[in-house]
Amino acid sequence: MATAGAFHAGGFLLLPVRRSLRGPSPSPWSHFRTHFISSKPPPSTPLPPPVPPARLSPVGSAFGPPSRKTGAVGAGAGAGVVGWYLGLLDARPVLTKSVTAAVIFTAADVSSQMLTLGPEDSLDFLRTMRMASYGFLISGPSLHLWFNFISKLFPKKDVVNTLKKMFIGQAVYGPIINSVFFSYNAGLQGETVAEIIARLKRDLVPTIKSGLLYWPTCDFITFKFVPVHLQPLVSNSFSFLWTIYITYMASLKKADVEVAPST
Repeated sequence: MATAGAFHAGGFLLLPVRRSLRGPSPSPWSHFRTHFISSKPPPSTPLPPPVPPARLSPVGSAFGPPSRKTGAVGAGAGAGVVGWYLGLLDARPVLTKSVTAAVIFTAADVSSQMLTLGPEDSLDFLRTMRMASYGFLISGPSLHLWFNFISKLFPKKDVVNTLKKMFIGQAVYGPIINSVFFSYNAGLQGETVAEIIARLKRDLVPTIKSGLLYWPTCDFITFKFVPVHLQPLVSNSFSFLWTIYITYMASLKKADVEVAPST
């Protein structure tokens, strides 16, 4: 007797397939597969590339904390000022050296006047302005050109080349720049050509002799141990004491002009 809903087909009794309302029964491997997959560790997230260290800016920040763009030049204010000055030397070398020379000549002339002023005398600001203008217009640019020229002529820093630089400096640059100094200062004071020549005859040789006692040691240190771009700064620093002396020499009264006897 056939069951309800069944039918014969070729001698076989076919029964209808009952589908569960809850869907097909899960495979025995499904639980194992699900557990195996869920037990896998999550894929690792790739690490971000390392951040390169910030480059130090040569300019730095002399008046406040450095920004991320420029970087930190130094922890202290001194390092910031040095970095700021070196940055100016790289960006505007001639202008920076000219301003530096003007500041040093100003300070040296004021010091020279303070040493020689009487109790009732006052500072001669016109004299100080003459010295400052000489430092800005002549001393700063000439030192820049001279040190670059001599470093290309003798690029090595051994003792022999250093002595050569010293000798040429004292034999060539020294007499020329001292002559220019006395002539420039005398011309701004209204002296005539004859009076300027008389002043050079009186003051130039003693000044050169005094320089031979002072500058060789300064030049040796400058040429031997100081980089070329900083040599004008070091030379101007050495020239502070020297400038006190030559500004005093420049302030002396006019030299007497020799008058040729009439025939």
